[in-house]
Amino acid sequence: MSGEPIVGLVTPGGEAAVPAEAELYPGVRFITAGLGLQRLTPAGYDAVIDGIVERAEALAARGAVAIGVSGTSLTFYRGYAFHEQLKESVRTATGLPVTTMSTGVVDGLRTFGVKRVAVGTAYADEVNRRLRQFLTDSGFEVLTLEGLGLEDFGAPGQVTEDEIVALGERACSTAQAATGAAPDGLLISCGGLRTLELTATLEDSCGVPVVSSRPAFMWSVARLVGQAQPVQGYGRLLAQGAGAAA
Repeated sequence: MSGEPIVGLVTPGGEAAVPAEAELYPGVRFITAGLGLQRLTPAGYDAVIDGIVERAEALAARGAVAIGVSGTSLTFYRGYAFHEQLKESVRTATGLPVTTMSTGVVDGLRTFGVKRVAVGTAYADEVNRRLRQFLTDSGFEVLTLEGLGLEDFGAPGQVTEDEIVALGERACSTAQAATGAAPDGLLISCGGLRTLELTATLEDSCGVPVVSSRPAFMWSVARLVGQAQPVQGYGRLLAQGAGAAA
């Protein structure tokens, strides 16, 4: 449809596929440009990070009216200040509103007033350390952080639904055991983990709002163009639609 806003997604992988969650926002047309990330490590991110602005400019030239930079760890691994500068660099280069996958998860947690968060990730220790610092600098208290230790780019996509649910439940139970109280929310971090169908299950079992990378990112980019209508059946974040501005 000619009236659909076009959102450009800079994606970590070389295939530059549109995430399945795009189907939840039929009023938006998504186009992509991939970076070719191979490893979920600082060295892997270093190899592609400088291509983000160029890909964003190409998407703007193809008609995008907003830009989303995918990849949670790709956008947080150099820290809070770099993440904010990255968004500003893309805004300056394209003249368009910008969000990132890291912005999506932070805004999602803030929407629910989360302060004390349990975290489950796909990542190995060094990336987890950097995520903990990024979340702390974003104003959260990280009660516990459980990782799967994955470094190959495609490995998170092979994690089963049962393994993701177990990861989230383990993060929540460890946080409660350590502090004597439930966390305010659960974050599942890594855009490669397929969490959309599992969010409601985790919210029922953990009793807290659940924010995960890919659904939160697509919610965030839909908000940029006023298309984040409520979507039922996939957890509290998507059900509330646009929500309050963070």
